[in-house]
Amino acid sequence: MIQHDIIIIGGGLSGLRAALEAQRSGKSVAIISKVYPIRSHSGAAQGGINAAIGSDDSWEKHAFDTIKGSDYLADQDAVQVLCKDAPDTINELDTLGCNFSRDSNGNLAQRPFGGAAYPRTCYAGDRTGHNILHTLYEQVMRYGIKIYSEWLVTKLVIEDGQCVGCIAMNLLDSELEIFQSKVTIMATGGYGRIYARSTNALINTGFGISLAYHAGAELKDMEFVQFHPTTLWDTNILITEGARGEGGYLLNSENKRFMEKYAKDSMELAPRDIVARAIQQEINEGHGFEGDYVYLDLTHLGKDVINKKLPGIREISRNFADIDPIENPIPVQPGQHYSMGGICCDVNGKTKVPGLYAVGECACISVHGANRLGGNSLLETVVFGKRAGIDAAKFVDENTFSPTEQKLVEVLNDVKNDIQDIMDMDIDSSGSGSGSSSSNNESFAHLKDEVRSLMQEHVGIFRNEKGLKVALSKILELKEKSIRLNVVNMSKQYNLELVNTIELKGMIDLAHVITLSALSRTESRGSHYRTDHNKRDDNEWLKHTLVTKDEHGAPTIDYKNAVILDVMPETREY
Repeated sequence: MIQHDIIIIGGGLSGLRAALEAQRSGKSVAIISKVYPIRSHSGAAQGGINAAIGSDDSWEKHAFDTIKGSDYLADQDAVQVLCKDAPDTINELDTLGCNFSRDSNGNLAQRPFGGAAYPRTCYAGDRTGHNILHTLYEQVMRYGIKIYSEWLVTKLVIEDGQCVGCIAMNLLDSELEIFQSKVTIMATGGYGRIYARSTNALINTGFGISLAYHAGAELKDMEFVQFHPTTLWDTNILITEGARGEGGYLLNSENKRFMEKYAKDSMELAPRDIVARAIQQEINEGHGFEGDYVYLDLTHLGKDVINKKLPGIREISRNFADIDPIENPIPVQPGQHYSMGGICCDVNGKTKVPGLYAVGECACISVHGANRLGGNSLLETVVFGKRAGIDAAKFVDENTFSPTEQKLVEVLNDVKNDIQDIMDMDIDSSGSGSGSSSSNNESFAHLKDEVRSLMQEHVGIFRNEKGLKVALSKILELKEKSIRLNVVNMSKQYNLELVNTIELKGMIDLAHVITLSALSRTESRGSHYRTDHNKRDDNEWLKHTLVTKDEHGAPTIDYKNAVILDVMPETREY
């Protein structure tokens, strides 16, 4: 058994920032990460991080843009916290050595981003997440925080309603271990790989969110799934919003800047939900190239601007599309990018389960509402990661509950039995043996492809009742099939087939929750667009969706009013 005061599951930006702050409070802190921390998906964030540090900008203006961009579903008290803390957060990162880009006077450079009235996005070229990730990782190493790299957390341990730790599997040898803690912080990222087209890394299965769901936490606003407008055609690698922020144009097959039809004032810098729908609409109407992409044209920016401000985009385009954006436009299409919904928690990361916190993309603090503005996600990870670390340390000081060893061992044995069912055989210490050949068994690969195709086709940018019901019915069938999942690979060393099989069950659970939530919300708001209910309905739907698991294991929906302070809903025009 391994013991720490605070265990953080996930080694990305939010996890690292929470760990750093908790360690500064004098607590025993450890990070459990499925991959080496600097390989976390946070490093893929390109465009920038928002903060109102310009002389003509203010946190109030930042908050207004965030709330308006959210289609008025963001909780305004939480948004105020985010935007007030932003300038100090940037200054702290700068002091720690983050390599932010500068203007000619040596001040932090800021670029325009979609949905923002001011150029408030600080950036480090087009590798902003990469730079912040390495900066925080250096600090975690400086403080000597223990990191368990390449471990998969398989279950949270709940005793008397409180989270007291987790069970994790060492990928090196598939051995299970008990991790006991007074606080567990989920920082496991999003669930992009539930969709066929996603900018997310392969590790982003949403399994951490499903662990919290099965532990009794509420999932909030899961129907709101953001599709980034510009992902590289076919591979769906992210092409940063910063490319449009620097002046890139979107062109259809008629060589026209079509955004004038959809957002005549802001054009390519409208919020992401609007731009993504516009691109998909152009494609659906036959105005795309080869049927399923449009062009992002940077050629007019010139070689110097592209090499200085968008070098990563040039490298990606050349390596993965054999296109040099200095000379030719980039083929792009929308792809799943971000999850506004997640584990329901407050501004300090607390969930309804004592001892369980959540931060980052796996969490839903409701600062993004129905649509996230670019540049706010990196900000969220650092602002609320810090707050969660501080509050978790206080919880440790105030918490006197001690788990029983019997409960910890009981959950460990449950996990062992679950894995044994997947392996469907006895495995000796050498890992030898052969799997079952039963024709009733299911492979993870086939089921995973099915769920991803279903979500892409029926729970994507455009949705309707008929398609959502088709998806829901087939997801329930996949749930039944997932009971019979087994693996062929009997190796104990880095058995990724076993990892994928374990995580697939969580992916199907999340697909179920997302689809059910989308079917229940009979309006269009932000990223959730229903062709059969294509208007926003503030009278009925200015509220959050909450989903919990009932005693039979089925999702149950409830609702909670959005927090409205001084920004009243109005028509969202750009």
